[in-house]
Amino acid sequence: MNLIQTYLFRQVFRTVLIIVGGLALLALLAQGLSRTDLIIENRQSALTYFYVVALGAPQIIALLTPLALFIAAVWSLNRIHRDSEIVVAQSAGMSRWQVASPVIRLAVMAAIVHLLIGLFVQPTAQRQLRETVSDARADLAASLIRPGQFTQANDNLTFFARDSQGGQLRGILISDSRDPERAVDYLAQSGTMIEVDGRPAIVMRNGQIHDLDENNSLSILDFEQYTFDLTPFLREEGEVILKSSDRYLYELFFVDRKNYMEVQNADAFLAEGHARLTTPLLNIAMALIAVMAVIGGDFSRRGYSRRIAIATVGALVLVIVQLSVQSASADDPALNPVQYGVPLATMAVLAWLVFRTPRLSKTARRRRFLLRERLESREAPA
Repeated sequence: MNLIQTYLFRQVFRTVLIIVGGLALLALLAQGLSRTDLIIENRQSALTYFYVVALGAPQIIALLTPLALFIAAVWSLNRIHRDSEIVVAQSAGMSRWQVASPVIRLAVMAAIVHLLIGLFVQPTAQRQLRETVSDARADLAASLIRPGQFTQANDNLTFFARDSQGGQLRGILISDSRDPERAVDYLAQSGTMIEVDGRPAIVMRNGQIHDLDENNSLSILDFEQYTFDLTPFLREEGEVILKSSDRYLYELFFVDRKNYMEVQNADAFLAEGHARLTTPLLNIAMALIAVMAVIGGDFSRRGYSRRIAIATVGALVLVIVQLSVQSASADDPALNPVQYGVPLATMAVLAWLVFRTPRLSKTARRRRFLLRERLESREAPA
């Protein structure tokens, strides 16, 4: 790229980064608000909360990149066109392609990054996100420890701890009523949540076991240390079910025919796989729409607000049509080729409109012919 093209590339690239960053932060903030239950209900740390929010970033960035590229390209091209910088470049002999090539190159780079995110980064992040949320909600220790509150793992276990400091529980009460005819209460001055061979348990120290037998006689047993196994009270958590957005491309195209759930959703997985390959093409289509809006027509001193408004509507219609085709393809696999046809056809039409060589009318061609003959006759020797 020459100096002018490098300048145009930097202008659009910087604007894309600002817009994508701003929109991504807003989207992550909205997503983060929906994840506050991790801290409020499941008592997870702030680090886990921000980690979960960050894992949603790749999918959000991939969704916002085409629109951000369109907005950045329109804004940058319109500003430098308004400052007559494009006019000067064209006066210096640069063609439309040479002026628009920095935007197209940036769009191709964005499409490649978008494709890599969709094929590798997004499914990896989404899997980790789903597993992290599932583990947080299945954390028995976090669900039991409510200092100063009575909590229940299920109908057979009531747990109370006066306070918790540095992982040490103080003032512990556990009521075990698995046998309705023989309830057992455990009281201890202190205790610690541990794992024994991968099984959760509480080690209680300096306490008593109160047992009411069949004759309603109370027996009290003092202990210095007692381990209470929590495995029977674990909540049954099934295997994490991967949605279409969590799967890699080969998992979308080649489902496990032995898995009933995957067979039932085979069409939806197939549509998602084709969407991963076609959505990046929207970046190039959006860039061409922006180029068409600003430098695709005749020069105007009054600005290009009308053309930009039409281009904006066209960009939104393109996104809506593409999303509609993707949704319809989940029900009818025959529509999957249309996912490729929409962006490719848009790119072909826009490229032809922007970069075609304008044909002269018959009158203009005749005038050019007569002018050429007149010049040749003047230059001919007498």
